[in-house]
Amino acid sequence: MEPSTSPTSSSSSDLLSQYSIGEAFDEMLDANLQPREHYKPLYHRLQQTTANEFRRRKAMTDLSMRQDGVGFTVYQAEEGIERVWPMDPVPRIIPAQEWKLIARGLEQRLIALNEFLWDIYHEQRIIREKRIPPHLIIQGKNFRREFVGVNVPKRIYIHICGTDLIRAANGEYLVLEDNGRTPSGVSYMLTNRQVLKRVYPALFNDYEVLPNDDYPAALLEVLQYISPPTSDKPTVVLLSPGMYNSAYFEHSFLAQRMGIELVEGRDLLVDQNRVYMRTTRGRKRVDVIYRRIDDDFLDPLTFRSDSVLGVPGLVNSYRAGKVALANSIGTGIADDKGIYPFVPDIIRFYLGQEPILNNVETFRPEVPSHLSHILENIHKLVVKRVNESGGYGMLVGPASTKQQQEDFKAAIKANPRDFIAQPTIQLSVHPTFVENRLEGRHVDLRPFVLYGEKIVIVPGGLTRVALPKGSLVVNSSQGGGSKDTWVLAERSLAQTQSQMSQSQSQSQMSQSQGSSQAQIQRG
Repeated sequence: MEPSTSPTSSSSSDLLSQYSIGEAFDEMLDANLQPREHYKPLYHRLQQTTANEFRRRKAMTDLSMRQDGVGFTVYQAEEGIERVWPMDPVPRIIPAQEWKLIARGLEQRLIALNEFLWDIYHEQRIIREKRIPPHLIIQGKNFRREFVGVNVPKRIYIHICGTDLIRAANGEYLVLEDNGRTPSGVSYMLTNRQVLKRVYPALFNDYEVLPNDDYPAALLEVLQYISPPTSDKPTVVLLSPGMYNSAYFEHSFLAQRMGIELVEGRDLLVDQNRVYMRTTRGRKRVDVIYRRIDDDFLDPLTFRSDSVLGVPGLVNSYRAGKVALANSIGTGIADDKGIYPFVPDIIRFYLGQEPILNNVETFRPEVPSHLSHILENIHKLVVKRVNESGGYGMLVGPASTKQQQEDFKAAIKANPRDFIAQPTIQLSVHPTFVENRLEGRHVDLRPFVLYGEKIVIVPGGLTRVALPKGSLVVNSSQGGGSKDTWVLAERSLAQTQSQMSQSQSQSQMSQSQGSSQAQIQRG
């Protein structure tokens, strides 16, 4: 299918004059190259904006990110390269009704995954009834045998979840993966909003956008909710691997916003199963730890003995109920890509409901027919290692070489449990500023869900965008950027349409009055 190109006119901006759409779902334009209803005000504003003006806004965006110290680290050749967070100033817009469906699906999924985690670490009904092949759980890299039978605070394992959604060619939202260990990106979601308000405030005049800036307060409430009943005012800390971690900006950002201490493993100690923080005034009891360190590095006495990032004795303190952790130890098995194909069945098993959000079609090499399909069609598929993230350990078939395909085939046949494969889905595209004009670039969406006394879903999330042309990899470590994500209030669109109608009427009246006055003068 040949891409359609937006027609040019003397009145339209050169920003949009060469914009084209292909087979992927375009978030802003429909198949007839007309703006979707909720994008019309933004589309018309972009039509009235010159490329020079928009380039200036983009430069202001980059400068704001640099001045605010908003960055991330990319690891290459064992070296960390600090980069400024790339943000595109054209926001992604989600209407209220669409967001309601997404939110319901995310809530359903998180409840089911938490039920699954409680079950596999306690009664193991789903294993006994063979709804999931037992070895997928028991042999999973992130299944923690040490925590079978351990009760976690409030029976909640995943307190903070970042679920990655994509949009297929028919516009349907699909779940690409769940991130239930130490999901990152929420600081960039919040910063994107702050920066866009600063550099392009006029965009917000056309819409009523739901706020997202209450996330840190909501997160703190979750952390306080799971605290052991030892104090009316629990002490909460954020445990970070340190300044050389790729997400350190986010760690410091969230700690500051929540008003809690940012600590490293060396700042904490365990005495008689209680966790303390070293301070200039002596020890201070710690009740809750929002940990941004993976299980393997949390406690050298229980997991990796060579870890210098964790706290010796922390696991025993947690098992004894003397400290709470978010997210819980052992959550990684729930976002194992080998478990992912079974999440719809997990929802049916524990909730007795049909999934609201569907998975992407997935092939498991352990199934002989699936293995044959993968090996025969690897040039068309996306193949993923089940425990990798960040765009690593992945083969994008159409963009791969013959040698890469052969290497993956050999690895799959040697360890089929370690891989899944999916069709190469053309992620939806969104207008993105590239080389002085707007072009379509592939995007996904990572909403953030909090699970405490109640489930809180922050309106929007982090829209990640693959900046290289044709790329389907949106991860920042692989050259991706981001956009501010707007969820509209229910009345926002109607108000905008009314305002646009009034504006057009006033414009027509002005033109009519001007014509009448001219006729009077000529008369």
